[in-house]
Amino acid sequence: MAAEISERVREIARERGMSESAVVEQALEQGIEDLWRDLVLSLYFDGKFDRDQAVDRIGRTTVERAEQERKAVEDDVSWGLDA
Repeated sequence: MAAEISERVREIARERGMSESAVVEQALEQGIEDLWRDLVLSLYFDGKFDRDQAVDRIGRTTVERAEQERKAVEDDVSWGLDA
């Protein structure tokens, strides 16, 4: 796995004309951002954050998209159980 990650870092750096350290830095920033968004949404859907708290932390568009996705999954599950 480590070898595969290293190769991907080298390839991204080469294709984007960046240093490998810049690629790793960008990956870390994006990864932390994804983890933060997932945490905030989990806290919101678990009732530990209210909607305003979630919106303040990750933005209205992200919260609305997550709500729509959750509703679609719930609708699919409900449809499947009724079929």
